[in-house]
Parts: sequence; C-alpha cells; structure tokens
Amino acid sequence: MTDDPARPATRMTASEIRTLCLASLGGALEFYDFVVFVFFTAVIGRLFFPADLPDWLRQTQTFGLFAAGYLARPLGGVVMAHFGDVSGRKRIFTLSVLLMALPTLAIGLLPTYRSIGPLAPLLLLAMRVMQGAAIGGEAPGGWVFVAEHARPARRGLAIGLLTAGLTGGILLGALVATGLNLALPPDRILAGWWRLPFLVGGVFGLGAMALRRWLDETPVFLAIRARAATARALPLRLVLSGHRRAVLLSMASTWTLTAAIVVVILMTPTLLQRQFGVAPRDALVANLLATVTLTLSAVCVGLATDRFGLRRTAMVMLTLLAVSACALYRGVAAHPGWLLPLYALAGAGAGAVTLTPVLMVRSFPARLRFSGLSLSYNLAYALFGGTTPLLVAWLAHRDRLLPSVYVALVAAIGLVACLLAPRPDAAGMAEPGP
Repeated sequence: MTDDPARPATRMTASEIRTLCLASLGGALEFYDFVVFVFFTAVIGRLFFPADLPDWLRQTQTFGLFAAGYLARPLGGVVMAHFGDVSGRKRIFTLSVLLMALPTLAIGLLPTYRSIGPLAPLLLLAMRVMQGAAIGGEAPGGWVFVAEHARPARRGLAIGLLTAGLTGGILLGALVATGLNLALPPDRILAGWWRLPFLVGGVFGLGAMALRRWLDETPVFLAIRARAATARALPLRLVLSGHRRAVLLSMASTWTLTAAIVVVILMTPTLLQRQFGVAPRDALVANLLATVTLTLSAVCVGLATDRFGLRRTAMVMLTLLAVSACALYRGVAAHPGWLLPLYALAGAGAGAVTLTPVLMVRSFPARLRFSGLSLSYNLAYALFGGTTPLLVAWLAHRDRLLPSVYVALVAAIGLVACLLAPRPDAAGMAEPGP
C-alpha cells in the first residue's frame, strides 16, 4: 500500500513530453545562470575584493555575495506568484527567464576592483540581487506548471523531471567550470576567461525565453478561470490566513533542500579545496560526478513518490542524504582516494530535493498554489539558503567535519515535515486538471 491514492500508471502523451522538455530545458538554462557564480568564487574573490584581504575573509565575503541572491528571492517570488495565480502560470514562467538573463550578461561585462575599486563588489551585489528576484519565480512556477499539466499518476515524475532540469543547470555550470580549469591555466582564467560562462549564460537565457513562448497555459488554471474561481482577495493574504500549517511544513522541507544543494553540491568543492587540501581539478571533477548522480536521483525520487508515496520515499532518501554527507566529509579526511565514489553517493542522496516540490504542490489548493508554494519556498530559501553559506563557512573554520553534521540535522527536520504532510486529495490536487 502507498500513502497516495491508487491510480493507474499511464504513459505520457506527446504533448506532455513536449511541455516537460521545454520547461526543463528553460529551467536548466536559468539555474545555470544563477549558480555558475559559485563555481568561480575563488576567481571572483580575487578580482572583486582588495588583494590584501586574508583568504578566509575574502572567501566569506564572496559567499556572502552568492547568498545575496537568495535573500532577494522572496520579493521577486511573491510578486511573480501573485500574478501567476491571478493572470496565469505561463506568462510569469516566461518572464522569469528574461529577468535572469539580463543581469547574467551584465556580470560578464562588469569591471573589477582594480578598475573601479569598491564600486566593483557593489555592482556585483546588485546583479546578484536581480538574479535572486528572477530565480524566486522560476522554481515555484516550474513545479506548479508541470504538476498542473501532468496526470495524477505522473505528477511525481513530472516534478522529478523538472527538478532534474533545474539540477541540470547546476551540472552545466560544473561542466563549464571544469572545462575551463582543464583547458586553461589559472592566470588566463583570471585574465578574462572567467567572463565567458556568464556571457554565454545570458545568451542561453534569452534563448530559453523564446522556447517558453511555445508552452500552453495549464489546464488547471484554465479550469479555475472558466469557473471564475481565481482568488479575488490578495492570494498571499489568503495563504497566510488559511494555510499556515502548509507554509510551515513547506518551509521546513525547503530547509532540507537548501542544505542538499547549497552545502553538498555548491559549497563542498570549495570546502574540499580549503579544508582538505583537495586539488581544484579533482574537486571539480568529483562535483561534476555528484551533480550527475543528483540529476538522475531527482527523477528516480519523483517516480518513487508516484509508486510508493511521499512518506516511504522520504524515509529512505533523507536517511541516505544524512549518511552520505557525513561519509563524504569523514571519508575524504581519512582516505582522500575515496573522493569520487563518496561524492557520487552524496549526490544521489541530494536527489531527495524532489521531495520538497512534491510536498509543496499537494499542500495548497490550486487557486492559491503558486503564491503558497512561492512564499514558502522563497522565504525559507532567504532564511536558510541565504544564511547557510556564511554559517557553513564559519562551521568549517571551527571544524572541517561540521558542514556534514549540519546537513544530517537538517535532513531530519525535512523527514518530519514529509511525515506530517497532507495526502494529495486533502490538498486539492483532485481539482479540475488534465
């Protein structure tokens, strides 16, 4: 028995496959734009801050710039979600790509500290804030969009595929960073080649916007609009007044997602270099492998929630996340040669991130779904994702194994959230849809 209602498994139609492919590709390109920054933190730290800063302070300030993108997410996410619930999912899903592409292009053109002094990090901060506002509408909008296009028996798979598309953007960033580090010496990257990933990302973002024009509005939203059932009051007010429990559970689950992505995938390569003496190229190659296993695992977790239910899948995957994160840090400390298999296992454990959107999509009724999901996800990312880089950098300075302990503790919080999550029908997923 599963904890989800029994529904027949059916193959996806050509239209569903087309929608998922276009949505996932656009999400991959937008997430690439947002996260490629972290793969060049060492270079950016040297170019955008004074040369006489201690290494640890420069690293902390650069991670702070990365975190600034997370702190800006709630404002952009809530505003875009409001119009997504009132005017339609498709328009906002397309707009978010444009708002990401422009600051990404700008980062690739920014002058460095040597050219304009303290203004350089301030301009970079402004671009990260703009990126954060854009990404605040991307993931929530994408999850709502594909879930409302999919049939009930395939919603977990649809969400898993979209999540894999988003993590595929991280994979693309890792590929570009690894390729540059393998092809060019560090001095040439510092001399200007670091700009290429941002310039290419901005162009890709504009292409993703064009692709999304071919998407159709979701059947769920069309049904709501046909019944004149869109929220007449401010959707955000209705979410806060009638769905506070769903918001809290969704935020708790998102905290786990931030730990898996920000710590295990985005920060660990730098921490391996700084705290464990791993060569930069070895750390990047291992991270590349981990991101591949993360992307594959995200799809498998979505499938598992359709087959076995959210709770059973969560018990397995969140345990794997906690154990594999600790094994990675402790194993590399004792046996550096185990880096590749241990990081690959940790990447598979990080595939538990698919549990978060599955929980959130089923936690809010359709007419408020975009606003409820966006508020919960982005507020949690601002609180936890925005502070995680600084907190984990401080923990690693105290003890190099503490980042993995942080991941394990937050995974336990995510498990509690999944166990308390509502069942699909109780959350309104049975409302008119495809």
